Parts: sequence; C-alpha cells; structure tokens
Amino acid sequence: MTCNLAGIEVHSIGPRKNRVLQVPFLGPGILLLASILIGPLPAQELTLHVDVKLVNVFVNVTDRNGAIVGGLSREDFAITEDGKPQQIAVFERQSELPLNLTLAIDTSGSVRKDMTEEADAARRFAHALLRPQDQMSLLQFATDVRELTPFTNKVAQIDRGLGQLRGDWATALYDAILLGSQRLGVKEGRSPRRVLVVVSDGDDTAKSTTYAQALEAALRNEVMIYTIIDVPIEASAGRDLGGEHALITLAEQTGGKSFYESDGGLDKAFARVSDDLRTQYLLAYYPHNQEPGRAFHRVQVSIPRAAPGAFNLRFRTGYYADAPAKRR
Repeated sequence: MTCNLAGIEVHSIGPRKNRVLQVPFLGPGILLLASILIGPLPAQELTLHVDVKLVNVFVNVTDRNGAIVGGLSREDFAITEDGKPQQIAVFERQSELPLNLTLAIDTSGSVRKDMTEEADAARRFAHALLRPQDQMSLLQFATDVRELTPFTNKVAQIDRGLGQLRGDWATALYDAILLGSQRLGVKEGRSPRRVLVVVSDGDDTAKSTTYAQALEAALRNEVMIYTIIDVPIEASAGRDLGGEHALITLAEQTGGKSFYESDGGLDKAFARVSDDLRTQYLLAYYPHNQEPGRAFHRVQVSIPRAAPGAFNLRFRTGYYADAPAKRR
C-alpha cells in the first residue's frame, strides 16, 4: 500500500482486475496549515483500487465417442457462476502455461507388490511430460506421507526419488491428497495449472483426514486430481469399491479424470493423463453479480450451440471464496 498527500492507492499481486473509485478527501494537518496561510485548497481525491480475482477454469472436451475435440473458439463456450452468466476474459487452446504437478504413489501393503512397476512407469511419465517451464514433486504415502522429491524440473531428481520408494501397511490416502493440494497451492511462483496425480487402490485406512476435507483442500487450492486406480485383485472379496468410487469422484469434482491400471497397464494410464493435460482449454473470467456471503461458488461451462449430448465437458465444479476453517 502506498500513501501520499494526493491520495491512497492499494496494490495487489496476481491476476486481478482493478476497479477505481474516486471520493473527496481533505488532507490532514499539513493541508489545514496551508489553507490558513494561502486560503482554501480544493478537495483532494482518494483513489481506491478494489481487486476482483480472475477465476481460471480448465476445460477438457470430448465427443460422444470419447475423442478429444480441438479447434473450438471463445465464442463456442458459455460460463456461469451460481447460475449467472460471466464474460470470458481469457481464452487459450491447448494451454502452454507452466505445469506444477505432484505425483503421489501409494506404497501400502495392499499395492506394495506393484511398487517396482509403478516406479518404472512413473519414471517414463516424468521423462515424457516435463518441460523446462514445468515443476514436479514426488510423494509416497502409506502409514504416513513423505515427500521424496521437492518441486523440480530435473528428471534425474525425480528418478532418485522413485528409487527411494518404501512400503508400509496402512494407507494415508486422504492425508496425501490434502498435503499435496496444500503444497501445490502455496508453491512460490505458482502456475494456475496445478495437478495432483494419485496412484492407489483407494483404500484409506489412516482415517486422520476425511474425504470431504481432502476434496475441499483440492478445490480451495485449485488443484485438478487425476487418479490411476491400481486394483490388486480384480475379483477380490476385500476389494474397496467405496475407495475406488472416492478416487473417481475426487477426479470428477476437480476437473481431472480417473483411469484403471487394468485397462492397458500403468504406461497407458500415465500416457492418457499426459494427453489430457496437453489438450485443455483455459477459460478465465472476473466474477460479477456475486451473491454476498456465499462461501462456495458453483461454476458451469457449456457449448450452447452444440446438439444435446454431442460433447462431454470436464471442469472443476466451483471454488471457495472464503478462508478455510482451522482444523482442530
């Protein structure tokens, strides 16, 4: 914030739009003294800059057969917030924005037999995906969550981290999602493209973080979750179908997608994640006509001129505008 005799100006950091208000402002003591000496002074002006946050929404579009749809324009899309139309201020195809990505690998007892295969596939994924402008970190989770590699664009560091995967018995799945989302959200120089890729069977046994808390952390930090579901035994009576459904729903709610390892293997699943990230549209808008007091704003994206059922659109369901509650 800067202050001088002519007025006050408030600055912000990040992609925001300034709305300027001007109101009369009579200067303090020094101006009063001047008015005694040289007569009345004209009223000064106070300039206030009220910031409105730019809301980024990444959208993937496929046709009814699942094929990726490219070539759409800004005019093809419509976006609403809480049912109210918004004007698209920024539009990009196949966004080349830098990517901040965290890879979280389950090393608990239920999937430990696949650890070597997971590490090899993750290594190939990192080598194929990372560009100089991108950053990637590596988490492993079992009884607790450990960061093996902090954010880096050097694949050699990712390789070393993957060589340090170690197993344990419990599964702190939701802890990993909450921690991964928070670290993506506070990363210095953060990109609006924040992605968490989770490899797991979905069986959370740690029970220290709930599904709702994990989802809220992802939405608050604008993180897209991609899940690769590794089912140890397809027909096992102990298979955690609820956990698998949770992984699918987490991806759907945050604009990501879920894949099964059994559908072509880990390499194919990682390749599909990579393809999805390369074919996103970025729509961004400055919210207007917001309802006061609403904590969560629901976002809807559509292609109005398309025939019903012609396209499938994926995007995050909304965002939080209030501060998070403190955990007890």
